[in-house]
Amino acid sequence: MLPGPRTECSRSHCAWVATWRPFFAKQSAERASKGVPFKDSPVLRLLAHRAKPTRTTSLRLAAPTSSRQISSFARYSSTQQGSSAQMEGSGQGPVLKDVVLLGGGHSHVEVLRRFGMDPMPGVRVTLITKDVHTPYSGMLPGLVAGFYTFDECHIDLAQLCTFASARMIHAEAIGIDKQSMVVMLPERPPIAFDVLSVDIGITPSKAIPGSNSIATPVKPISGFVDRFNRLLEQAIRSEKPLQICVVGGGAGGVEISLALNHRLKSERQKAGKQEGAKRNVSLFSKGQILQGHTPAARHKLLRLAQEEGVEMREGVGIKQVQEGRLVLEDGLEQYFDECLWCTQASAPSWLTTTGLQTDKLGFLSINEYLQAASGPPNIFAVGDVATSTAYPRPKAGVFAVRQGPPLTDNIRRFLQGEDLKAFKPQTSWLSLITGGSKYVVATKGWLCLEGAWLWPVKDYIDRKFMSMYSTGLDQMEAKMAASAKPTSKAKEQGVAAAAGPEALAAVSAAKMRCGGCGGKVGASILSRVLQRLPRAKSIPGDSDILVGLDAPDDTAVIRPPPAGHVIVQTVDFFRSFVDDPYVFGAIAANHALGDCHAMGAQAQTALAVAVVPFGLDSKMEEQLFQMLAGAFPVLQEAGCALVGGHTSEGQEASLGFSVTGIAKEGSLMSKGGMQAGQAIILTKPLGTGTIMAAAMRRRAKGRWITGALTSMQQSSAQAARILKDHGATACTDVTGFGLVGHLVEMTRPSQVSAEINMSNIPALDGAMECLAAGVVSSMHSQNAKASAAVTNGKQAIQHETWPLMVDPQTGGGLLASLPQDKADLCIQALQKAGYSEAATIGRVTEGSGHIVLQHSQNEMP
Repeated sequence: MLPGPRTECSRSHCAWVATWRPFFAKQSAERASKGVPFKDSPVLRLLAHRAKPTRTTSLRLAAPTSSRQISSFARYSSTQQGSSAQMEGSGQGPVLKDVVLLGGGHSHVEVLRRFGMDPMPGVRVTLITKDVHTPYSGMLPGLVAGFYTFDECHIDLAQLCTFASARMIHAEAIGIDKQSMVVMLPERPPIAFDVLSVDIGITPSKAIPGSNSIATPVKPISGFVDRFNRLLEQAIRSEKPLQICVVGGGAGGVEISLALNHRLKSERQKAGKQEGAKRNVSLFSKGQILQGHTPAARHKLLRLAQEEGVEMREGVGIKQVQEGRLVLEDGLEQYFDECLWCTQASAPSWLTTTGLQTDKLGFLSINEYLQAASGPPNIFAVGDVATSTAYPRPKAGVFAVRQGPPLTDNIRRFLQGEDLKAFKPQTSWLSLITGGSKYVVATKGWLCLEGAWLWPVKDYIDRKFMSMYSTGLDQMEAKMAASAKPTSKAKEQGVAAAAGPEALAAVSAAKMRCGGCGGKVGASILSRVLQRLPRAKSIPGDSDILVGLDAPDDTAVIRPPPAGHVIVQTVDFFRSFVDDPYVFGAIAANHALGDCHAMGAQAQTALAVAVVPFGLDSKMEEQLFQMLAGAFPVLQEAGCALVGGHTSEGQEASLGFSVTGIAKEGSLMSKGGMQAGQAIILTKPLGTGTIMAAAMRRRAKGRWITGALTSMQQSSAQAARILKDHGATACTDVTGFGLVGHLVEMTRPSQVSAEINMSNIPALDGAMECLAAGVVSSMHSQNAKASAAVTNGKQAIQHETWPLMVDPQTGGGLLASLPQDKADLCIQALQKAGYSEAATIGRVTEGSGHIVLQHSQNEMP
């Protein structure tokens, strides 16, 4: 056992523990055996008895001028900056103000939860996040040790945003323009805000060469999880134990080292692998390990590391990280199979270009009201990315969690032109450090406890926190529904009054809107949107467009196709089902182009039909712009020019396109070209209908939704060319009628039948889980009537894949038939081109429009 420092404090602490530890252990064991919740345990009350409540003080009239200017800024700031979309179906009138939450950190998840419980009429909340699942840092060591699953220690931001009626934009910010009040995003238009809060966490430090490119940074945690899973697979496959180096002597580094050591030993034992006598996990710290913690805590954790076989090397700095080795400052080298970087991370470098005040390390400086220290007052910052000038604190999750409630309150106050309240973080906090196995060292002030009996305490606290943003949302929703109250007009009027005369006029005008041409979007709005769209790239057929958007007229004018060519026309239109208007625009355009691709035609021109909810001119303009900006590059990539359209007001955002294409006469692929003996190929997986239906009900995981949206944006243009090159004679796109419905549309005019192997049908990640939970699209029941065309329909509908086959698709893949001997080569070409789930799902047979569904390949005649 390592010797520890002896002080008056540590002696009194040891005596205290010796007296009371047996009592706590007995109480914990008795309560665990009886199933008594730990929330009723005196252990918890003891550990928290000294916790000081968060103190807030009202902003007095004697406050500094910069703080007192908040109200006037809220009342008279320009409302010309908009946001990206109106909130569909909110039932709260026009959007007057946009609150943008940049980052899904611990503070922002609480803001979302509170806005979900108590929404503000006229206020739209938007979350911009690069991760759809945000990790809870307190449970990361438990995830590494194997005590928690991914979902147990990650908050699903998509589900939380649905609860809060907030938009979620899946993108990583690259800048903030505080003058224009926009957040800059890569490869898409910026997002405008009226109020902005920044909670983006921290990024790996690049101070030591190779630390960012070779080592694996633990933060951001999202990137660490994938690398860690690969490390586990490598450790299990390897015949000898891996050598792991952890750099960073803080609590995080110590916890990760102990947890990783425990997990690697456990996994290798399960795999029947032998462990050597050599220590396989080593931690390097330039200074003393666990600086800032009590001597007692440091002593206990160093002892634990020694007992568990984790090497702790203090006073050892790292000069450089090279492939497979650390170059130490003393010139020695340490070889490794994997290096984890747990040193203090840094702020994103782009923050220094925003003009916002930062500290010497590049973190945003904030005042006691959680606002940017030097203004503007409509920008807030919290979490690790912020440093309080009034109350400096260590960068730890406990402070970010505590900032959530006062941040929400101050955002509300700012929006209504009220004085803000100062926030003073606690000076003493409970720290629970996991010691590898289910063993915990707890500290609070001078108090330090340890033992396996503390693990249930930590586990209860962590799970209770996580439940607030998962199962707790269901309970909260039920409670809100049971005590539903009408929307407060006072709140809406308060926001409108603070926003200015235009907002008050919009609230009044929203009560009655005209139809007919009186419902069109104003000419000035439309003109500004068209000016903001990027200039069209030169595409084939440009010379055939005589009148288009460059010089708008009553109609677009296009030359007829050359001799020997035919005109192909199609139209698609639907209401918004995704809260990111840019992504919605991209999907709408891709879906509309699908029919042209399916027939092997070249899309030439498109007319847009758009509906945007009524609101402030700036909000309507931004809504329309974001939708068309999302569609524009999709059309351009397809060689299709946007030549005009029509816009009007409506209850919710909707978008569609009328597409005109051309093709050589006699070259088109049609639905009726199937031939007996051909293979049937599907280019994309199914499941968009059930996943998006589940998303509306908060039943779909964020990663499932992201996967579905990505699939819906994947163009079928290249797939159509590949199918045609391999001799396809019939093709259609799988959309609203589902796979079976569209297959019937092919077999009947072709006067053939089809045999489909249900086991070969590709499904999107999460689709089968959603269907198994009974979540189906509203179109599902109509599509299911296609079972009448299935010869063995009564047996087929009992198969788990049947619901997937009648699931309505948006932006679905192509369904085609081609010669059997070319099927394998076609699938290889499709997968190489990025259609990774493309599959041969059946074959065409002699018959008259019937379909036979087989459960396995062995059942295929």
